[in-house]
Amino acid sequence: MKKQMVGAVLSVLILAALASAQSAAKKDTPPKPAVGPSQYLLENWNDIGRKLIAMAEDFPEDKYDFKPVPAQRSFAEQLLHAANVNYFFTNPAMGLKPPGEEDPKREQYKTKAAVVEFVKKSFADGAAAIKQKGDKGMNDLLVDPFANRQTRVSDMAWGLIEHSGEHYGQLVVYYRVAGLVPPESRPKK
Repeated sequence: MKKQMVGAVLSVLILAALASAQSAAKKDTPPKPAVGPSQYLLENWNDIGRKLIAMAEDFPEDKYDFKPVPAQRSFAEQLLHAANVNYFFTNPAMGLKPPGEEDPKREQYKTKAAVVEFVKKSFADGAAAIKQKGDKGMNDLLVDPFANRQTRVSDMAWGLIEHSGEHYGQLVVYYRVAGLVPPESRPKK
């Protein structure tokens, strides 16, 4: 019995020493250098895009026209709105005219697959615009079609990341009201 106790104590001490050595190594390792402004913007753009795409792919197609209350947009309409508004940044950043309206018609995107594809494309197009602009292009000016004033490329993109985050939050409520758990809230495997 004493040998087992001694062995257990030694095992604990060895594990503690290894953990301490790993912590010391992390403290001694210099931090990674900061990424440039466009890379940081791109990472955030892609992250909110990933979350909305995951929802678009995950939510049951038979619930795509679900509304928590009649006055709200449906799940599909929320996704279409969030994706389409990205083009109010992407198009001007690429020298194109912004879309004519904020909300595409649901009839144009009748299936879940069509909505998912549109959401994916809008975030991919925005990511391509950010990459093309790079760090040097972050301060380029474009016209904010909502405020009718000049704004920097980076400021417009950050505003639309926030906009997408707001719609992400609304869609979380749609999940919860429908009795579902959003992908980001599920335990990670």
